[in-house]
Amino acid sequence: MILPKLSKVFVVTQFREVTVAEIPVRSSLVFLFVLRAAGAGHQVLLLKRTQTLAGEWSQVSGRIEGEEKAWETALRELKEEAGLEAERLFATDICETYYGVTQNVINIAPVFVAFVSETAEVALNFEHSAYHWAGFEEAGEMVPYGGQRRTLRQIEEEFSRRSPCRHFEIDISKTTAGKTR
Repeated sequence: MILPKLSKVFVVTQFREVTVAEIPVRSSLVFLFVLRAAGAGHQVLLLKRTQTLAGEWSQVSGRIEGEEKAWETALRELKEEAGLEAERLFATDICETYYGVTQNVINIAPVFVAFVSETAEVALNFEHSAYHWAGFEEAGEMVPYGGQRRTLRQIEEEFSRRSPCRHFEIDISKTTAGKTR
């Protein structure tokens, strides 16, 4: 969804009046970091992309479809991209923000964290060629963007080193891959 422009902005400089263009802001995708228990900590699931950003390691991500809530998109994408079901799902206080050069748009993506079973088996779809369960430090070295590395550090602190905030947990007991039972 692209948010509507509020109004034209005029700036008067020393020599002339200038109309200032606005960059659209869009929030139509979600990022999901998938964790599983590993020893005293957790591992993060990274997927090697074959389409957009081909060859790069990344978290689960996807576009919001129809009337989905963002968290429903996260569950659907987890099932579609990795064949996994979340045992627990959390919202975070993180929104990834980046500038999309080709679309000339500022993208804002809410970040979610899913916990899956230690024994869950990944089944990739066509969007990915490989997967890797990594510790947080290794994952930070594998992802291409600084925003991903900052997000991984925050997730490690708030979801692995300590118990997640109960207020961020989403009740998924009545859903299956984003669909109400």
